[in-house]
Amino acid sequence: MNARTEPVPTGSDAIARPPLVRELLLVAGFFLVYKFGRQLATGHTGEAFANAHRVWDVERAVRLPGEGAVQSLLLHGDGLVHVANTYYATVHFPATAAFLVWLYLRRPAHYVWARRVLAALTAAALVLHLLFPLAPPRMLTAAGLVDTARVYGPSVYGDPANDSLSNQFAAMPSLHFGWALMAAIGLIVATRSRLRWLWLLHPTLTLLVIVGTANHYWLDAIVAGALLGLVLVAVPLPHRTPSTASTAGRARDGLVPAQRDEQSLIGAGR
Repeated sequence: MNARTEPVPTGSDAIARPPLVRELLLVAGFFLVYKFGRQLATGHTGEAFANAHRVWDVERAVRLPGEGAVQSLLLHGDGLVHVANTYYATVHFPATAAFLVWLYLRRPAHYVWARRVLAALTAAALVLHLLFPLAPPRMLTAAGLVDTARVYGPSVYGDPANDSLSNQFAAMPSLHFGWALMAAIGLIVATRSRLRWLWLLHPTLTLLVIVGTANHYWLDAIVAGALLGLVLVAVPLPHRTPSTASTAGRARDGLVPAQRDEQSLIGAGR
């Protein structure tokens, strides 16, 4: 393939990769804000349980499937529920980090877009955590669900009364699901493989895990998806600008095609 026909990166594909050190600091700060921001809503136990009853009643009123239906599938075997707990505890952060790293290395423009979307989604979620503290279904007696992490392990949470490292009343929205859905959307948009839609298996599996382990309600995921939709509208992916092989040769020849044609006509009339 010669220089005239070789594809030239343009538009969003031509955006320079951001400085690595700056991005490491930004992403590290992003994760720290997420971890410590969730703790701001601690100490609202009564309100969190009152909201949990409201969410449970709303789900039943709109006839959403009971979270127990998913959990009953996991409880058919200790091995399956242990895998689900492990997935909940270990995949969330590494999968999101791997998503950002891959985009940074292979799709810089998509990386900048995805980082902005994730930051905006997380900020919106933290605000909602403050305004609407919510006890997860594993704490709600009316739900009749098993705290699978505590019973079967592994667990990322301690006793709610003594857990100073995390806010267990920040169930809505579920950033486990929101981040997983954004990773899938980002990879679908950034790649062209026919199999790229299989990335949707990640948020699907995440949804089943967070509900089956009684860490989130269905509405937690629905709200996360709605917030992500709003953020995607507010933070669109930069459009690509069209390019052709002839424009790619402008710098080399010093003339655009129209100029070359004009010179040819002038020369022919001499």
